Amino acid sequence: MSAIAAPIAFREHVIATDLKGGYQVIAVDINHDGKLDLVALASGMPELVWFENPTWERHVIAGGFTRMINVVAVPVDGDPIPTLVLAHGFDNQAKNSVGNVSVLQHNGDPRGPWTVREIDRLTTSHRLRLLNGVVVNAPLTGANAAAPDYRDQTPIVFYRPGVWKRETLSTENNGLVHGIFVDGHDLLTAGFEGIHRFHQKNDGTWERTLITRGDPTEWPKGGSSDIAIGHVRKPFIAAIEPWHGNQVVVYHQQGHHWVRFIIDPTLQDGHTILTADFTGDGRDEIVAGFRGPGRSVYIYTPADRSGTSWSRSSVDHGGIAAASCTAADLNGDGKLDLACIGSATANLKWYENTGAVPVTFR
Repeated sequence: MSAIAAPIAFREHVIATDLKGGYQVIAVDINHDGKLDLVALASGMPELVWFENPTWERHVIAGGFTRMINVVAVPVDGDPIPTLVLAHGFDNQAKNSVGNVSVLQHNGDPRGPWTVREIDRLTTSHRLRLLNGVVVNAPLTGANAAAPDYRDQTPIVFYRPGVWKRETLSTENNGLVHGIFVDGHDLLTAGFEGIHRFHQKNDGTWERTLITRGDPTEWPKGGSSDIAIGHVRKPFIAAIEPWHGNQVVVYHQQGHHWVRFIIDPTLQDGHTILTADFTGDGRDEIVAGFRGPGRSVYIYTPADRSGTSWSRSSVDHGGIAAASCTAADLNGDGKLDLACIGSATANLKWYENTGAVPVTFR
């Protein structure tokens, strides 16, 4: 059985244009109506907001924050509305970063104000993800790091929902760590030292394995920045390199090594990358967005069966300084759509997937 790939096409919908310092968007059903809503985090605003699908009415979750940087939704047993965990008080320089971590819980109606409880302060708290039922917090740097080298041991910690007490996953990473990715039960990190995999052993400890050094330029100009895993016959790693870099890179495993292919060297201040099957042909595309001059969102389609050659097209050319994108079926038609938030452009858009369903032949 084989499939002819459907053409990729998106229709743009603007949700908001006043999200100063737009930084992250996540898709989650906030009000338990079966539709995925969008939570929008903007570092230059004091309020965390969500937009209700399908009218995209705006609701304030909570306010009074400074320099919000990441949020994650956590399922709650017996409650259809998730808890949110928020990292705020962020600065690139550890000496200026409080690194607040707070738990946000609804009070019956998710459209009303949520209760905020601070659970931790960890310098440069930066990336929050859900892994094996716990919330992982990956700071940008260690507490004693300073520009431009940022040399210091960079911790990874986690919090068990309900307990919300900091526990250490690892302190093995050194230097700036910008991106993390959850791959099943494992965690991947991307930073100045390259890309590493953390795997939990039977005794509960975590084993760290180097996947690749990333961009080979000497520290602090090399390494990796943002990562995602996709599939084209076999798994591949997609990355933006180096930190806030210009390259979209694909890694394919050959034996015990991962071979590096630069598929686009033209981004400026690259900041978001994801993989998803938008055409329904069983092969993942790559979406990458950048915040610098030319600010755009590109999609890369595999041009051969090996996934080493890719063709690029624009989802949004010049209209959004994409800091974060997420793939989700936002209109319930069975196809993955795209939502992105812009930093300098201060906007939130969703891109409706209007491509045809692939035709399958026996």
